[in-house]
Amino acid sequence: VAATLALLALIIGLAVGLTRRSSTQNLPLPSANGGPYTGDLTYYAPGLGACGITSQNGDSIVAVSHIIFDAVSVSSNPNLDPLCGKMIRVRKDGKSLDLKVVDRCVGCAARDLDITEDTFAKLADVALGRVKVEWSWLESVPGGASGGG
Repeated sequence: VAATLALLALIIGLAVGLTRRSSTQNLPLPSANGGPYTGDLTYYAPGLGACGITSQNGDSIVAVSHIIFDAVSVSSNPNLDPLCGKMIRVRKDGKSLDLKVVDRCVGCAARDLDITEDTFAKLADVALGRVKVEWSWLESVPGGASGGG
């Protein structure tokens, strides 16, 4: 009975570990295959972002999903996140913008992005509030970051 319980615990532990690892590998993280991804684009009023940078409306910045921001975290200090300062190219209807990661978006799904209202207006009608875009990383994440994939 003890051997059966130990075996069962081992199987469950492996399953949980494999599930967590595979979900990280499926995230849209910067790598050799850093896109293109499709997600929702929304806008917000920027200020002091998670990377410790204060931004204003119209700045060429982007907040990435908290899911991917946290997946590569190497410190409890979000200013040190490896995604801070990385560049993303966003495309919509033949238009593209290059944006710098300065924040994390807690309301975003893994492939969603949040930008300033004035920047959103360069890609779509602000009245829409949410549009589908294609985006890609322009740089790889540093090798020391966890969750690379």
